[in-house]
Amino acid sequence: MTDTTQSPLEGNVLFYNKPEPLDAAQHGNLGVNAKAEPYAFVAQTNVVPLTVTEFAAAALSYPVIFVGESRQPVAVMGLNQNDNLFVSPEGVFRHDAYIPAYVRRYPFVFADDKANGRLILCIDRGADIVAEGGENPLFVNGQPSDYTNMAMEFCNNFEQERLRTESFVKLVNELDLLDVREALFTPRDENGAPGEPQKIAEYYAVSEDKLRALSPEKLAELRDNGALGQIYAHLVSLLGWDRLIALAFVRNQTAATVN
Repeated sequence: MTDTTQSPLEGNVLFYNKPEPLDAAQHGNLGVNAKAEPYAFVAQTNVVPLTVTEFAAAALSYPVIFVGESRQPVAVMGLNQNDNLFVSPEGVFRHDAYIPAYVRRYPFVFADDKANGRLILCIDRGADIVAEGGENPLFVNGQPSDYTNMAMEFCNNFEQERLRTESFVKLVNELDLLDVREALFTPRDENGAPGEPQKIAEYYAVSEDKLRALSPEKLAELRDNGALGQIYAHLVSLLGWDRLIALAFVRNQTAATVN
């Protein structure tokens, strides 16, 4: 699918250990095996990137926040850096949790070939579901299989949503709507008396005060272009910190009981 002798690809991507540009000569015998519990690669991270059109669906499961200098929107899946409360170490996603598109596209991904101004479809050669003679072949008679073409379409759609997300974040930044916010947890003793609040996260979120201060014309513009609905989905999602705390408490109790 690509000439791998061209310039090197740039950038590191969460979850991908050995992304390689798909090439019939190099990967002609490879396939992807179906797996009943395929998400073990997600179990060691507590945040997963989201696209803006996923905010409403993700808000039913996770806090949706903005992080880093780029203000990347992410779904928060755990309170600690390497601990995911929604994915078991064996790779089972909670049945009631939304699975982000960023996760569903794995083991495929686009790589940015900046020297040639193009995107190249890659596969994570390090994924345990990618194997010689895998049940879903990547190529048939030297041509991309239907399975690979579907992966290409999914990654194309994801790329369009990623660009839409960049535009959304740019708009939110231009309107100066983001503020630093903290997620707090108030422990209680055996008698139910509250203790000193503990900070469990610091992140960027839309300020409701700044949102209300926008002119009616600007609010109407945000409503008409769909951004206002996404902002409200983000704000509602922040109630999900309580769910994360409850899940972490239940997990700790279960671990203590087992031990």
